[in-house]
Amino acid sequence: MKKALIICAGGMSSSVIAKKTTEFFASKGKEIELDATSASQGASTISKDEYDLYLVSPQTKMYFDNLKKAADKTNKPIVNIPPQAYVPIPMGIQKLATVIEENI
Repeated sequence: MKKALIICAGGMSSSVIAKKTTEFFASKGKEIELDATSASQGASTISKDEYDLYLVSPQTKMYFDNLKKAADKTNKPIVNIPPQAYVPIPMGIQKLATVIEENI
């Protein structure tokens, strides 16, 4: 099972998106699970090295450079989520799934 983590401002909207994207992958028979955390917990969560991919939400992209430093220490990829892939509707979830599959 592969695991990805969404890092967003408070962790609320990303929790919904993580759940819907995990369900999307399960419906396709793919073993990829998503979790979410807040930007304030991002670097410490990354340092635990429990995920295969880190995703930074559009509203927290200003923290990307600091989060990337933490991700680089674990040799794991980190990417910014495009705004159109950060919408909890089927089209947005499908776009986010594509971003994940391209980077995990």
